[in-house]
Amino acid sequence: MGNLHIKSGIFGGTLFSAVFNISYHDIVFTIVMASIGAVVSFFVSWFLRKVFMKKL
Repeated sequence: MGNLHIKSGIFGGTLFSAVFNISYHDIVFTIVMASIGAVVSFFVSWFLRKVFMKKL
């Protein structure tokens, strides 16, 4: 039973320390970077598909 208390204490402490250290700027930056990454990934995949399908 003590092992469960230790694990929940570590998890709760880590969660609360992370929640209070994340700013609005970090969240917006993450959303913008994820959007840019998704768009770039889509266009690179589309371009490579076009290039390799012409050769087949």
